[in-house]
Amino acid sequence: MGKINSVTVYCGSSVGASGIYQQQAVALASELVNRKITLVYGGGRVGIMGVLANSILEQGGQVIGVMPKLLVEREISHTGLTKIHIVNTMHQRKQKMIDLADGFIALPGGFGTLEEFSEVFTWGQIGLHAKPCGLLNVNDYWAPLVAMIEKMADEKFLQEKYRHMAIVDDNPANLLDRFLHYTALSVKTYHDL
Repeated sequence: MGKINSVTVYCGSSVGASGIYQQQAVALASELVNRKITLVYGGGRVGIMGVLANSILEQGGQVIGVMPKLLVEREISHTGLTKIHIVNTMHQRKQKMIDLADGFIALPGGFGTLEEFSEVFTWGQIGLHAKPCGLLNVNDYWAPLVAMIEKMADEKFLQEKYRHMAIVDDNPANLLDRFLHYTALSVKTYHDL
């Protein structure tokens, strides 16, 4: 993959049930700042999103938010970011976040986080991007999703070559190191199977 200049991070608008989620968001923030990697995220000021963005900004890093007008009007947007893109729809938000990033990380979060990660993973499968997708497996949070990916492959609903496409690690530094060595899988049509 080579140099990573920016990473989109999908994460929760809640801080979660344990302090470890905030601690690991701060650890990821430090790794991004140390590596001069710009954070791209949903632009919120609450939950793990806010913890991550604030930690990066406090350390002198760069943070780009992407927020649809609907959420800006609810006053949950972060007002101190390096840059914020205001878009019309959630679809435009997701596209902009994909376009701005060299890779994607999911921290623990709810259905929005899961949906965004699933979409970006799927887009990688079908060749719409060739960027790494990672799960920061804080407190073993993503273990059920990893098990589901295994089940999909076992039951032949996911091609075997995609079984390990998601990079899973519980350490932010290791996860980012693995991003540097990522090689996108070749995409074949179903006629080639």
